[in-house]
Amino acid sequence: MDLEIRAEDPLSFSDSEELDENGFPLASSSGSDKAESTSEPTSCNDDRPHKKLSEFASDFYASGSDCTSLLRIRNEKKNGLLVQKNLLQMWGIAKSEVAETSESRVCTENRKRKWKGKEQGDDFGLNQKKNEKGKKSAHVQSRSCPFYKKIPGTPFTVDAFRYGAIEGCSAYFLTHFHYDHYGGLTKRWCHGPIYCTSITARLLDICLSVNQSYICALEYDKEYEIEGIKVTFIEANHCPGAALIHLRLSDGRTYLHTGDFRASKSMQSHPILLNYHVNVLYLDTTYCNPKYRFPSKEEVIAFVVRTTQKYLQKQPKTLVVVGAYSIGKERVYLEISRSLQVPIYTNASRRRILESFGWSDLSSRLSNSSHSTRLHVLPLSFLRLENLNKYLATLNQRFNAVLAFRPTGWTFSEATGSKLDLIKPTSKGNITIYGVPYSEHSSFNELRDFVKFLRPDKIIPTVNASSIASRDNMQALFNNWLKS
Repeated sequence: MDLEIRAEDPLSFSDSEELDENGFPLASSSGSDKAESTSEPTSCNDDRPHKKLSEFASDFYASGSDCTSLLRIRNEKKNGLLVQKNLLQMWGIAKSEVAETSESRVCTENRKRKWKGKEQGDDFGLNQKKNEKGKKSAHVQSRSCPFYKKIPGTPFTVDAFRYGAIEGCSAYFLTHFHYDHYGGLTKRWCHGPIYCTSITARLLDICLSVNQSYICALEYDKEYEIEGIKVTFIEANHCPGAALIHLRLSDGRTYLHTGDFRASKSMQSHPILLNYHVNVLYLDTTYCNPKYRFPSKEEVIAFVVRTTQKYLQKQPKTLVVVGAYSIGKERVYLEISRSLQVPIYTNASRRRILESFGWSDLSSRLSNSSHSTRLHVLPLSFLRLENLNKYLATLNQRFNAVLAFRPTGWTFSEATGSKLDLIKPTSKGNITIYGVPYSEHSSFNELRDFVKFLRPDKIIPTVNASSIASRDNMQALFNNWLKS
């Protein structure tokens, strides 16, 4: 159950309270706080670092991987002032009262960003935008970027585009092209360079029309130096273009941000993961629960192909449909296409995306005619009995039945486990839908094996950390894995 902060709770604070550059309230200089304040006053014009700034973020990173220790640190501080607004809101401790930033956020004065790559350099100077009358555009109220999206000791943020121009950030990293990670990016983006893989870079261009001068494509498994920090992208085994981000700081600290990923045995033989100890691991914990022990991608694909062939033997005029996101699940329909030796029909927008991957085998199989093939790819959310029945009616009686697959880990059932032949489809008339546990996120066992392989000093879960109970459960699992 989430903790609720009442109006009289000493942890609450005023919206007008001054925040530091991390979005934390400034420490009080009242008499009760003297033991923690500096002996010398700090003026607004003082060029020295402000020693009174909140230590909340640094305390968190120094406190071990236990997320609940964050609460203990908070309660140990006098007056309970060290509270991070957006973190509390994200974790369900307080309701958000900050409005979403408008997509039309304007570029403002003095936002000049520079980045230097190992092999390339450019000046990302941002010119001040003016309206038609030549007047300076007004500031738009923005949300503070939570500290867990900032990489300590660097001017980097990861998947933090919905916060606009972030103070102190000169490099914005994007792990992959799914909306919950790129949200906030539009053709108006002008706050600094975006580092991503080449596939993601092309998607930013063709889908969002982001100004190409801000897009910095990095290759997999190639080390770059950005702002004095060694950066390497590693294949994330998630969707096309997804990357793990490996960072080595000049002081020897090493961070690994997984974005969204599906851990695999091959990652355990990757040279950079073998040779550098990870101090802080930002971990995709989507399925960090013992009940999600779903089978491998290969096992699920084999089941889908086997089931398809069996249905076609019974009813040759069956339309085969695979549900998919705008990107992701490509291997499922590609393997069906290979097995049946038929083209893949998709709409024009999806074809454009798929062709941008540069995968010749996939591109050569795409068709623009819904009547030319029995294999169609439709949006995952469209796969409902009534929708498929209407879709079948549009194909002029070319097919008599529909066999559809919804490939997502959320369809996994503990009762079925790895015995995929026990999966019971949803059927009505001539429409059959199979929910198959094909996931592009790590299963529980894969997460465990990955953590035991890396043995990081600290683990920061990036998914399902919105409740105290969830954080406690994950921490108990982490501790157990690292002990064995």
